[in-house]
Amino acid sequence: MSVSSSRKITQILGAELEKLVTLPLIWRTLIGTFILNLVLAAAFTSAGLQGAAGTQNILNIGLASMGYLQAGFIILGVSATCSEYTGGQIRTTLTAIPWRGIQLSAKHLALAAITIPAAFIIAASGVLYTFIRLRDTAVGFEIDIMIKTLVGATGYLTLTTLLSAAIGALLRRTTPALVILLGYYYIVSPLTRDFLPKYLPDTAGSYMYMPPSSDEINVLTPMQGTGISMLWTLIFITAAIVFYRKRDA
Repeated sequence: MSVSSSRKITQILGAELEKLVTLPLIWRTLIGTFILNLVLAAAFTSAGLQGAAGTQNILNIGLASMGYLQAGFIILGVSATCSEYTGGQIRTTLTAIPWRGIQLSAKHLALAAITIPAAFIIAASGVLYTFIRLRDTAVGFEIDIMIKTLVGATGYLTLTTLLSAAIGALLRRTTPALVILLGYYYIVSPLTRDFLPKYLPDTAGSYMYMPPSSDEINVLTPMQGTGISMLWTLIFITAAIVFYRKRDA
C-alpha cells in the first residue's frame, strides 16, 4: 500500500528533525552560544550601569551581543547541512529519501523548528539579565515593546541560520562555508556598510529588532527589514535546492 504524499512529507520532516536533535554539534553550538550571550550581556550591562537606563536602553544593552551572537547561529546552520557530507552519510540519506527537493526543504523546516525556540530563549536571556540588573532605573519599561523586539531578534537569528544552511548546502563543505559567511558578516559588511545599500541580509535584518535612528537616511521599518531578509533567505534556499537536485551526492 502506497503512503500518501502528506504522510511521506511528515515522515521525511520527522526523520530530518530526529537527525538534527541527535547531532551533538547542534547542542554544543546552542549551549556555547547561550553561555557566550550571558557573558556578553553581563559585560554590556556592567558598562550600561554607568548611564541612564530607560526602556530603549535596556533593550539596546540586552541585545548588544547580537552582532556576536549571530556567529553561533551561522555555525548552527552550516553544521546542519554540511554534517552529512563529512562522513558520507548523505548517500544513506538519499538512498532512503530519493526526493531531494523535499528532503532539503524538510531539513530547513526542521532546522527552523529547533532554531526558533532556541533563538528566543537565548535572546530573551540577555534582555532578562539586563532588566534584572537595571530594573531600579527602568522607568516606563513596556512589556509589549520588549516582546516585539524579541520576536524580531528571534526572526533575524532564524533567517540567518536558514540562509547559512542554504549556503552550506550549496558548498557542501563546512570550512569554506564558514569562511565565506563569517568573512562577510564580520569583515566585508562592517567595512562596506557605509557605502553599500541597506538591502543586504545582515543590514536589513538588523532593523527587525533594533529601531532605526532618526538621523539615518533611507531607514527601513521592521516589516521592510523582515521582508528583505526573508527574500534573501528564500533565494539562497531555492538555489540550494536547484543545485542539490542536479548534482551527484
